[in-house]
Amino acid sequence: MSSARNTRYGPNLQTLYDQIQDLLIKIKPKLNDIQSDDDPHLVKELHHIASLAQTFSEQRLKASKKSHLADALDQEGVNLWNASGLFRQGSDGNCRPIVAALRLAGFRLMEAGLEAKSNIQALLHVLQIACKTGIMLSEVGNNETAASVLACAAKYEEALRNVDDPEGQHLHARARVTTVYFSSRMEAAWREKNDGLATFMADKITENDRQLALLSIRDREVLVDKFLEIGKSALRTCTQSGNPLAEGNKAHDALRWLRKAFQIIEPLDCSATPELLELKRSVLRSLARGYFLASSQDPENLVRAQAALDEVIETMDTSVEPASSEQQQLRWMKLAVVKRRKAGDTVILSTLESIIDNMTFSEGELTDILQELRTLSHHHNLVTAATRHCLRKAIACSANVASIEKLLIFSLFHCSKGDDHGKALKDLQDSFQEIYASDIEFSKAGTSVCLTLMWQYGDRHYHASRWAEAADWFMSGTHALFSSLGASSLSKCFRKAAVCQLQRKEYAQAAATIRRCPQNGAPTLYVAFLIAVHQGLEDDATRAVREMVAAPDFDRRMLLLACRLSHDADMKGLLLSVLIHLLDTLNSRENVDTATESMTLIRCIIRLTLKLLGEPGANVRSLVRTLLDYFKHAKTLVESLSHENATMVIRDISWLWRTAYNSAIDGCSNWEDLGQQISEAFDAARELLELYISRTVTEVEPSVYVYIANASFAATSGRVILARERPPQDNVATGKAAESLLADIKSCRARVSDLLLKVPVDSQPQLYSFLHVLRVFAVETAARVEDWGYVSTTIKEATCTDDQTLVTFEAFCDILWEKKACPVNVLYEALEGILRACLTNSHLSLEKFSRWLRSICTILLSQGTVASRSKAIQYVEQAGAVLEEHGNLVDDGNPLYPVDERLWLLSTAYNTGVECLHASLVDEAKRWFESATVLCRFVPDGKLRAEKISKAYTELLTRYAGRRTHSPA
Repeated sequence: MSSARNTRYGPNLQTLYDQIQDLLIKIKPKLNDIQSDDDPHLVKELHHIASLAQTFSEQRLKASKKSHLADALDQEGVNLWNASGLFRQGSDGNCRPIVAALRLAGFRLMEAGLEAKSNIQALLHVLQIACKTGIMLSEVGNNETAASVLACAAKYEEALRNVDDPEGQHLHARARVTTVYFSSRMEAAWREKNDGLATFMADKITENDRQLALLSIRDREVLVDKFLEIGKSALRTCTQSGNPLAEGNKAHDALRWLRKAFQIIEPLDCSATPELLELKRSVLRSLARGYFLASSQDPENLVRAQAALDEVIETMDTSVEPASSEQQQLRWMKLAVVKRRKAGDTVILSTLESIIDNMTFSEGELTDILQELRTLSHHHNLVTAATRHCLRKAIACSANVASIEKLLIFSLFHCSKGDDHGKALKDLQDSFQEIYASDIEFSKAGTSVCLTLMWQYGDRHYHASRWAEAADWFMSGTHALFSSLGASSLSKCFRKAAVCQLQRKEYAQAAATIRRCPQNGAPTLYVAFLIAVHQGLEDDATRAVREMVAAPDFDRRMLLLACRLSHDADMKGLLLSVLIHLLDTLNSRENVDTATESMTLIRCIIRLTLKLLGEPGANVRSLVRTLLDYFKHAKTLVESLSHENATMVIRDISWLWRTAYNSAIDGCSNWEDLGQQISEAFDAARELLELYISRTVTEVEPSVYVYIANASFAATSGRVILARERPPQDNVATGKAAESLLADIKSCRARVSDLLLKVPVDSQPQLYSFLHVLRVFAVETAARVEDWGYVSTTIKEATCTDDQTLVTFEAFCDILWEKKACPVNVLYEALEGILRACLTNSHLSLEKFSRWLRSICTILLSQGTVASRSKAIQYVEQAGAVLEEHGNLVDDGNPLYPVDERLWLLSTAYNTGVECLHASLVDEAKRWFESATVLCRFVPDGKLRAEKISKAYTELLTRYAGRRTHSPA
């Protein structure tokens, strides 16, 4: 049979046909189950079929006769073409080369079955098949084969163009297929980067309006989609160039395609077809983007871009949500356009507000809008208005707190860069109030960031000496919106603001600000201290320091700064308070050797206190108390040191005792009504000097011990004098005070006695005089507490001393004579001592002698014993001897020895003698009468008195004659 065919149809056609059939038989089973390994072989075999079919067509055309083989091949071509369609629907994108190969083979087989003079329907069909095949081959990158197929398509298009259709039955089909042809050639050329050919074919489509009008809506939609795809591709390459000039050129190329797309779709009524409407929007969006990119060369393109965007927005379906991503994209594109147009702030703000009004305030959207606002930072007022609008919108739509915090932080950052400080702060305050009024509670982290920024901006102004601006920033942080961090952050804001106002010398305002602090912590009180110092309110500053030290967050460095400031302000009282607190904090430190520092501070405190005491109007009582306290403090400090460590402060101790001693001496004349404090000052001087002697490693001068005696004696004397002046109020209290004073006197006497051997010889009389006075003080105080035993002991001690005893015993007698409770024996000892002193002292006061003599004789005679009368007659006889020696001395005509005392002696001697005679004590009476007779010489009318005494004595002797009386043993 094969031989017969070869004979009938010629060897070439039959051979080709047989080869084609063999290949078809071979590949058809593979089409049902294609393995990945078979793809290259299958494609190769299909291309072989296409090549054989093309050869068959050429041979058949040469033969110029019809063959039934062509019909068979045509049918096989149809089968392969249909198989490509089914295969394409059921396979993935990896099988596109097979589909292209099937279409190629199908087209070539159908072409082999085409008549030489085909009718218009056949041409329409084969042209459409050729275009689809060429496009498919172009898509898989087989450009050479695609070009060959499309070249055939060109012949068919020309044949179709030359075929008459007088009745116009195929106008629409012809227009559609022709357009498909041009668009296929256009796509293939675009993929081959043959821009000229692609553009030419595109022009062939768009120039023929009559032909476009014949196309169906679907055909136009497909055509627009192709133009749009090419335009988008051009735009993508445009944005990747990175060169503005090249970008503009490529954008023009893209616009050419996009405009053609718009030219085709613009006449259509797209409102009835959602898909067509969406396609038109896509074209307009791409046009807007293209115009935007091309504006670098032609600014007018920005107007066109905005018009395109406006038209897109107008075509948006009202059913679409205004906040949809598509609409937001359009608004962002419009913003980019108006920005590049350098439109006014009003236009840009309106565009921004349209974006903000349709935001959902997701994290991405918020980041985008804030990033956009950063690019507009040179439009300060615009950004401020947009930020506030965004903030209000976020509050209105109940956005999450994190978004509102982020907006406020951005607003803070932006306002800090504004030139109009007042307006910026007002805008911020308004924003704060809007957020606070909406009951939004910031997180602690957000609040902390906001406050940190405000403090940072305030510090920046502060360091630039812009005090008012800095204060405004700090005060902004006091808004109730930021209360979540508690009172500490609020206090910090007030403190910083107060310091700024202090720098501006607005002291009253600074004081009012610091009083608003909810916490009186140490930093707050330190700022209050600064303000008080600058206002000159020393009392307020002192109170602030006192409260600052007591605060739990107190830092010792604050006192160091306060010390320097107080010194610079020359506020001695304040400086004194600061030094005292500084010493207290120093002493509170554990396991730290602070002896040297403490001693230095004590010296500063004492020196400053002495300066304050010398100022007019000083509070002497308080300052003296401070002075004494720190002398004692110094003493305690030295006592706590070991002997080795005490050597480090030995010079300080020397300074301290001398200062205390001199202060006490100065106090004697300047410290009114402060006798007790003066005594304490002398005690402090003595104690410090004793410490100095005990701690020094060298021998001290003997004269130093004199200061101990002086200080000790002065302290005791002061207390005695104070005790005399103190009115008795409480007998118990007075008694205890007297006992304490007596103990002090005893201690002082012992101390002075011990020093007698240590002081220089020429200073010993001074110490003896101290002892005499101390004995008087001892008798006085002991008599007050009725310690008569100690009084008696003291009197007996006094009888063994030198010429000072006269004054001493005189004082004894003055004291004891006034004490009604004083025992007679004690008084007698005193009187006896003074009489002995008077008799041994060359400086005799006759008047005092007569008085003391009368007193002691009265005491002795009152006892009524022989021994007492014997002592009394001795004193009377001694008086006679004194009168014998000094009885003629007168002063202003008056005898130095009073006449009344002489008469008392005379009468006492006479009466005692009479009493002795009555008692039959003749010998004793005789002695008394003899003394009376002697005394008559020193009284007025003495001779007459002597005669009377002698006569009376004789009569008495006669009356008692015969009796012999002897004094009892």
